[in-house]
Amino acid sequence: MSDTPVIAHGFAKCEKPERYIQQLVKHWSHKMAATYDEGDGMGAFPFSDVESAVMCARPGGIAITLTTAEQDRNEHMRGVIEEHIDRFAFREAPLEYEWKDAEEA
Repeated sequence: MSDTPVIAHGFAKCEKPERYIQQLVKHWSHKMAATYDEGDGMGAFPFSDVESAVMCARPGGIAITLTTAEQDRNEHMRGVIEEHIDRFAFREAPLEYEWKDAEEA
């Protein structure tokens, strides 16, 4: 495990970002202390002590910041996030996702 976190920035194009973030918070709050800030349209997902995701509703979609300890794990968690958002956005799915590693952003 690296001492430097691996950070990726993603964007999921969709019509109802607030709704999908709220649904994801409700779904994942059964497993972790997921939170939602209605004022900012932001959901926070602490997967573990070293892994987390923050999702913010933006015009045209969901901005995602994913932090993990390792690159392989980061890429795996991108797929987990995409799969779950697509599940709630089933009328629009599959959504279009764009990911960039922090050093590329």
